[in-house]
Amino acid sequence: MSYKVLSIGGSIIIPPTGFDINFLKKFRNLILAEVKKGQKFVLVIGGGDTCRRYQKALAGVKKLSNEELDWMGIYTTHCNAEFVRLMFGDYAYAEVLKQPIKKVTTVKPIIIAGGWKPGWSTDYDAIQLGKMYGAKEVVNLSNIDYVYDKDPRQYSDAKKLEQISWAEFKKIVGDKWLPGANWPFDPIASKIASKEKMVVKFAKGTDLVTVKKILSGKKFNGTVIC
Repeated sequence: MSYKVLSIGGSIIIPPTGFDINFLKKFRNLILAEVKKGQKFVLVIGGGDTCRRYQKALAGVKKLSNEELDWMGIYTTHCNAEFVRLMFGDYAYAEVLKQPIKKVTTVKPIIIAGGWKPGWSTDYDAIQLGKMYGAKEVVNLSNIDYVYDKDPRQYSDAKKLEQISWAEFKKIVGDKWLPGANWPFDPIASKIASKEKMVVKFAKGTDLVTVKKILSGKKFNGTVIC
């Protein structure tokens, strides 16, 4: 069975309010239930709110380059990813992947990855790992339920999008990466996904009923970009 690649926002693992142990147990059980059916996973873990707090604090102390801010974010993803790797114990490959161009061969059903290098987010890493491990789609789990035509936190008339083309999506997010940005999906990753004709499914990561539907190939509440 081929791998399913999940790009998981860091704030799903470590919310701004602190760890939700009950959720983490349920998420772990959901993934392991799929593993027992023979499914294999690559879980790419982002930096989330923790990353942005580090970056904001550093920027308040001294002026930093975008590359320096990116490195802070990357190291945050490594810490978050190591937490998830330990959470899955013997089911997970022994190290966090830090280079999405370096394939590992393992009998372990779960591979955990973090950020790679400055210039993009872990969404980009997820797309590259999807290519490497033969996945035709990437599941993006974040703290939003749908992709919207504009930021729903700022615009009350923002419209949710259940399906959208890559061309239309790129009009929303643009084509430049900024450290700590909070886009639905990284613009650089979007370029690669579009070129490779990959499908990306978006859903709210804390809604495990929806996550289970996605993993089962069923209709779900969220957005499909193709």
